[in-house]
Amino acid sequence: MGAQWKAKHKEAAANAKGRIFGKLSKEIMIAARSGADPDMNPRLRLVVEQAKKASMPKDTLERAIKKGAGLSGEVVHYERTLYEGFAPHQVPLIVECLTDNVNRTVAEIRVLFRKGQLGSSGSVSWDFDHVGMIEAMPEPDADPEMAAIEAGAQDFEPADDSATLFITEPTDLDAVCKALPEFGFTVQSAQLGYRPKNPVTLSGAELEEVEAFLEAIDAHDDVQHVYVGLAG
Repeated sequence: MGAQWKAKHKEAAANAKGRIFGKLSKEIMIAARSGADPDMNPRLRLVVEQAKKASMPKDTLERAIKKGAGLSGEVVHYERTLYEGFAPHQVPLIVECLTDNVNRTVAEIRVLFRKGQLGSSGSVSWDFDHVGMIEAMPEPDADPEMAAIEAGAQDFEPADDSATLFITEPTDLDAVCKALPEFGFTVQSAQLGYRPKNPVTLSGAELEEVEAFLEAIDAHDDVQHVYVGLAG
C-alpha cells in the first residue's frame, strides 16, 4: 500500500487526533534537538508544517519544541527502534517506534505480533528499499513526472488528498525537497522510510484480517510508522 501504510478512516476515530498529535510531538522533540528555530532547522520546519496541517494546537507544538531543545527544564530522551516481521498471511512489515523505554516497547510489540510473526533484525528488511519519501501538493498544471526528473527524484506516485509522493535516494532527500517548489510542488512532509519490493496481494477476509492487525499495531503509542508489503 505505497510506501507507508495508513489506517482507513483513522481520522473518524474519537481518539485519532490525540494519537496523531502524540506521534508528531515526538518527531518535533527529536528534530528540535538540532535547534528550536524552524527557520534555521529544516527538519524541524517540515515537522512543524505537518503539525499545522494536522491542526495541532499552537501551545502543544511550542511545548514540544521547547522540550526537545532542552528549554523547558525537562529531560526528554526518545530512542528510535525498528521491528521486523510478518502480519497474518505472510505479509512483511517494518514497524518504526520512538520510545523512552525500549524494554517496555519490545514486550508490548511482541504481544501485538501474536497473530503474526515477529522476526529478527534483517528478517524482512531485505524485501524493502530504504528511501526518502516526500509528500507534496501540486499547483494547477504542475507536472509530477517533469518535477521528479528535474528535482532528482527516482519515482513518484499519487498520494492522499491529491498530493504526490516522490521517492528519492536517502542521501538526496533534502536536495529534492529544496528543488520541488521550483516545479510547482509545495512540500508537506519528508522522511526516510521503507518501500516494499514485492508487495503481497490479498482480498476479502484475508485482507480484513491483515488490516485489523495493522490497525492494532498503528494504535500503539510508541509506533511512529508502519511500512507494509501489501499491494493496493
